[in-house]
Amino acid sequence: MISGIGVVAPTGVGAAEHWAATLRGVCGLAPITAFDTAGLPVHVAGQVTGFDPERFVPDRLRVQTDRWTWMALAAAELALADARLDPAAEDDPFALAVLTSSASGGNEFGQREIQALYAEGPQAVTAYQSIAWFYAASTGQLSIRHGIKGPCGVIVSDGAGGIDAAAQARRLIRHGTEAVLLGGTEAPLSPYAITCHGTREVSGGRDPRTAYRPFGRSASGAVLGEGGAILVVEERERALRRGAPTLYAELAGTASTHDAHRAAGPPPDHRQLARAMRLAIERAGIAPEDVDVVFADGAGDPVRDAQEAAAINEVFAHAVGSVPVTVPKTMTGRLGSGAAALDLAWAALALHHDTIPPSVNLEAEGGYGLDLVTEPREHAALRHALVVARGSGGFNAAAVLRAVRDDVG
Repeated sequence: MISGIGVVAPTGVGAAEHWAATLRGVCGLAPITAFDTAGLPVHVAGQVTGFDPERFVPDRLRVQTDRWTWMALAAAELALADARLDPAAEDDPFALAVLTSSASGGNEFGQREIQALYAEGPQAVTAYQSIAWFYAASTGQLSIRHGIKGPCGVIVSDGAGGIDAAAQARRLIRHGTEAVLLGGTEAPLSPYAITCHGTREVSGGRDPRTAYRPFGRSASGAVLGEGGAILVVEERERALRRGAPTLYAELAGTASTHDAHRAAGPPPDHRQLARAMRLAIERAGIAPEDVDVVFADGAGDPVRDAQEAAAINEVFAHAVGSVPVTVPKTMTGRLGSGAAALDLAWAALALHHDTIPPSVNLEAEGGYGLDLVTEPREHAALRHALVVARGSGGFNAAAVLRAVRDDVG
């Protein structure tokens, strides 16, 4: 059960601000101004504004960590406050866990230290370089900050990581873990990070309104973004017993598959993605016609968009009517390891408020036969949401969230 949501994203800091901006269709994509993008393949990005790390991260810890970890610390604090869960007040710190997803680590910190190394020599490199860039840094810092001593780990499957972490969280809870801090953040907006990312599947567009258009005829790739979400997940009975104010949604079923293809070969077809979707639906104990909305991965690349559309159309081929499909990450860009975590937060909020969030900047003539949601659909009688995610290298993941109609909020 998702009992707490913390968001740090281009759509806002905090779940309430994020949801309000979502319903207004506020697009957080904008030209990159923090550095000169000349010579780089990316010029537009989803940038988090209004985020004050000093509010969430002590001075001593800020100098030891990168921006992506600042965002994780902030999102976790917001999620714990939302759930009214204080790890320090728990009887058994070994009964709590932390699971985050990671794709690229502490890029800005790493770039600064590499520049110091080559400009001034090894003596100019801080000892914190060894941990600040590390893909497990956020999990480690969250565990230390909150005294969480149960199973802690990090999932590395790029954009699918948030759902893969959710699957691991469900397993931990089945085996006795009381509650899990779950999610991921990303801060890939630095020259070094963008250079490492390369040009694969990335839009070079300069107009925020047209640079990222999944399922559109002029789709030319994705726009990178920073931020993500952290969720509190626990058993329903425990949440009710301790007085959690809100139960947003039940994490009902998850699944992961892999395309297992050679990068140099032809692109894979849609079958493994469709399989992940079907498995997640089956494991939730429902049928495809019980799914009321799909939160699509939305690669923004013609080949990958066609694959995802084929998978959705195949899985829901026998459902009565077309299933609504939304890509709210068109407001944030694709956040790497934070993408699926934020989509899970979006889906939980959608079920809680019974409203399908919109996609923005889509082309009217696109769609691949999908029922794309471009305006908020209120009072949608939502029961189940399917979240779909993919990561570079062939990772596929899907999760079904179930509405909680008799929640405590």
